[in-house]
Amino acid sequence: MVLKYFTFSLSIAFISWIIGIMANALLVSTQFYKTRLTNLFLIRNEWLGRMIGLDAFRWIVQNSFFKYFNPKLSMKKRIRPSELDSLRQEMTVAEIGHLCGFLFVLPFVGAKLFKGDWLFALIMMLVNILMNLYPLLLQQDNKRRIDRFREKIRSKQPKQQVRA
Repeated sequence: MVLKYFTFSLSIAFISWIIGIMANALLVSTQFYKTRLTNLFLIRNEWLGRMIGLDAFRWIVQNSFFKYFNPKLSMKKRIRPSELDSLRQEMTVAEIGHLCGFLFVLPFVGAKLFKGDWLFALIMMLVNILMNLYPLLLQQDNKRRIDRFREKIRSKQPKQQVRA
């Protein structure tokens, strides 16, 4: 029974990725996407991110087959400062796709809870957390790192211009 719940939950998670891609395509041109969603951070505290295991999840993604799922985000070379904006944009696309996917699964979890299928709902939610919420949080953490790096570059630019 648990295996059946798990395989169904994986199926819903993979379907949620497709739904997330489609929802992202619809949202990307809206003002809400540009102003709110691109700067969304669910966890503002990096310490909390480490406490819930984002560093371990990052390692798993970097050292497993998951690294091949989005080739636009895999870094085989050193990133130049001029590429940071496009990399951040690709991370935002992946992040919002996972957010939409996570939200897509929640009604299924709610339906199982309503029917009293507690174990099914728990398994579905755990799979949803691993397949959508953690990647979402990882992309947000990566965006935060890019923003810090861009700020560091900007703070050095005026000093270099004064010397020239």
